[in-house]
Amino acid sequence: MKNYRSIIWVNTLSFLVLILIVACTQVFNLPTEGLFLPPFSPQYPTAGLLTHTFQLLCCIPPIVCAFTFSLLKKIQPHNQNNNFIFYSALLMLGFLINEIYRVHIILVYLGIPKLVTILVYAIIAFSYGKAFGKKIKATPYMLLLLSLGLLFVAITIDSLRINDISNFAEGIPKLFSGINAILYFWLVCYKEIIYSFSKNT
Repeated sequence: MKNYRSIIWVNTLSFLVLILIVACTQVFNLPTEGLFLPPFSPQYPTAGLLTHTFQLLCCIPPIVCAFTFSLLKKIQPHNQNNNFIFYSALLMLGFLINEIYRVHIILVYLGIPKLVTILVYAIIAFSYGKAFGKKIKATPYMLLLLSLGLLFVAITIDSLRINDISNFAEGIPKLFSGINAILYFWLVCYKEIIYSFSKNT
């Protein structure tokens, strides 16, 4: 019965969000049919291949963290590490939403400079690191630092726009940033689940 309630709740909430989005398009006088426009067809088979691969990779950390959090809440509901997993899921979900929906680009259209958005994201990431610094030090944090370092390199290349191959030069560190983020959160979540199971046996 509880599962049915959850299913009804998720569908109801999703429907309400849909209504809200449609209402927003009406308020801003935007075409509603544009909400379901299909993605742009690639000009050739490999166009955007690695960009889409990176976006798919970005889906993994929030899903893994969210699943781990829901599992740990059942096994060890009072474990202090649950908050770390929960906020990790939120952080990576925020990054995923920005990467898929290009929030920083949309904000530019609204008059908010890209640099301001990046600064806000940096403050959020710093706050996360500050709040969970001790916990992060007990994890394979070098993977996280590597991921952040590569992402910083990609952002720098994107900002400079030195030449015509900047998209390619930006994409390589960005892709490996995503790979190492997955490795980090996969290992962290795996360790937390194994530890929680061992404590309960």
